[in-house]
Formats: sequence, structure tokens, C-alpha cells
Amino acid sequence: MTFSPNIVKIDLQNLGFNLTQVKRLIDPKTRIMGIVKSDAYGHGLLEVARLLERNGIESLGVAHIHEALKLRKHGIRLPIIILCGIRSGQDSEEVVNNDLTPVVFDLQSLDLLAGEALRKGKRINIHLKIDTGMGRLGIPHEEAGPFMKKILEYPGLRLEGLMSHLSSADEPDYGFTREQIGNFQRAVNTGRGLGLDLPLNNLANSAGIMAHRDSHFEMVRPGIMLYGGLPSPEFHPPLPLRPVMGFSGIVLQVKDLPDQTPVSYGRIYYTEGPKKIAIVSAGYGDGLPRSLSNRGKVLIAGKKVDIIGTVCMNMVICDITGVRDVADGDEAVFLGTQGEEGITGDDIAGWSDTISYEIFLSIGQSSIREYIE
Repeated sequence: MTFSPNIVKIDLQNLGFNLTQVKRLIDPKTRIMGIVKSDAYGHGLLEVARLLERNGIESLGVAHIHEALKLRKHGIRLPIIILCGIRSGQDSEEVVNNDLTPVVFDLQSLDLLAGEALRKGKRINIHLKIDTGMGRLGIPHEEAGPFMKKILEYPGLRLEGLMSHLSSADEPDYGFTREQIGNFQRAVNTGRGLGLDLPLNNLANSAGIMAHRDSHFEMVRPGIMLYGGLPSPEFHPPLPLRPVMGFSGIVLQVKDLPDQTPVSYGRIYYTEGPKKIAIVSAGYGDGLPRSLSNRGKVLIAGKKVDIIGTVCMNMVICDITGVRDVADGDEAVFLGTQGEEGITGDDIAGWSDTISYEIFLSIGQSSIREYIE
């Protein structure tokens, strides 16, 4: 077996705990679409989907059709919603053959799906994406009525629900989010006024689930909170979440540096006085943001130590001056806990001016994953 000094550990028990927290925040009748796009935010598409399926989730959300087909190929039978829609006749054929649910937002995809449904003598479930203020995919909410009338002309299509996305639900000023919720509610009312049942309307992302109960509608779409992350580093969750991903490496070398020694590329750090340093086995090639240079921290010997100098492709350098008993081969934790100290995805996001979504994706897709049941 090939050995890597770096390992990403995925705690599926904590994933199950976070799903339970989602259920505590919603009405018992509200359904859950677990978002597993982009390899389940770097946590592993199949393993996460299987855990969610075992724990009674109602459906899964992926970005593109190849993710949905992978889930079907490996035995996942839940409804799968393709959030970014379909673009070709081949896509529509795969949708029908594999009982998938695409999101629609243009007439082209409607025509493709309706044609395939007619050829196969089947009915396809779809969701309609409404732009309520995100300025991204979707039919403008003011045009929802005419578009739904168009859908009614296709007997092979069943509109299960409207969906939209909250752009700012993690912000302390709720004004714009209230406006989006109102726009969405009016679109739902319009659809029902046309005689549509719309049993699965969904708007709430993780921030909506945690901070805006009036955004829940009939279905919610937890993403980052399933993985123990926050919508933004400053967000305060109403219930505790548990981290699902951990990332650790090893100390490759311990050495002493004299005063005024430059460290790493570009000499952006010089020692001030004698320093003891540890060179550790992961860098931006392993998913750590390069922006952690001179800003981030690592856990070594149960202590939070500073990353000094520029993050390299496969190494970082840490100041371990004053930390006792550090030796080559010792564990170094970039994400997770060691002793009584911990580093979260939101900690790393804060140090590198990003969000935990990007941290999990970068780390999870760059290293070997090990699953803890």
C-alpha cells in the first residue's frame, strides 16, 4: 500500500448528528434535500449519500448530471435533483432512464425533456428555478406565471415545486432576505392559482434553515451545516454542529534557525531572534490555501503554532519555539483537534479570507480520505 503522510478523516457519525440538528430546526412535515454536489463539499459523494439515505433523508441535490448518474450507478435510489439543469438530448435521455429530477430555467430544457418524456411514454418530475434576487440562474420572479403556464402545456412534465436561493441569509440585516422570501411566496401563490399543487417548494439553504423559519416552505436544502461548517465565519448557529472533516500530516523535520534567517519563498518572513521550526508535510497542493502564509496555524504537540513564511506546494513551516518534545514524524493537525485545542474550517476560512465551503472542497479533494463510522 502506498503511504501518504497526509490523511483526511471523515466522521460519518458527526454527519448524522448534524442531520439530526437540521431536523430539530424544521417542522416534522418539512422534507429535506441533502446537498451533495461537488463530491459532497469534498467529503465524498457516495459515502455521504449512503449515510444520508440510511438516515431517512427525502432527496439529494447535485450540481450536474454526472454526479446523479454516479449515485444511481452505485445503488442510490432516492430522488436526485440536478440543480444546474440539463443541456442536451443525451442529458434528457439519461434523466428519463434513471428517474432523475432536473431543475429547469429555460424553454430549451423544457422542450428537450418534454420530447424525451413523449418518446418514452413517461412523466418527468421537474423543479422550476425562480430568481428572487440572487441574480443567478432562474426565471425572474415577475415572469414565473407565464413560464408555469408554458409548463402546463407539456403533459409529460410534472412540476413538483419552485426553488430559489437566498443570497444573504447569513447577514445580520434581514431586509433583503425578507424581500426574497416575499418574492418566492408570491411565485408559489401564482402557481397554485394556476391549479398547480407544488408540493415541494424549496428556498432555505443552511443559513435560511438556521435563521429564517419563514423560508422553510415544504422542503429545505442543508449543505454546509451538514458538514459542520457555517455559512460565514461570523455566523452564530442556533444549535451546535460537529465537524465532519479532519486533516492531518506529519512533522518532516525539526531544526533551529538563527536570528534574521529568511524562511520560505520570497523571504516574506525573517526570524526575530533564534527560532525552532517544524517543516510539516502539506501545502497548497494538498488543499491548504496559500493565503495562510504568515497567517495560519497548525496544531503540533497539542499547541496552536504559527505558520511562518510562504505556504509551499507540499510543505508549510511552523514556529515551534517554546513547544517541547516535538520530533520528526509527530502528528500535525491542520483541521480538527489535538489534545484540548482545535482548528475548524471556519478558523481556516477566517485566516485566509474565504469561506469554509472552499476549505472543505480544497482539502477533501486533494488528499486520501479515511471514513470513521
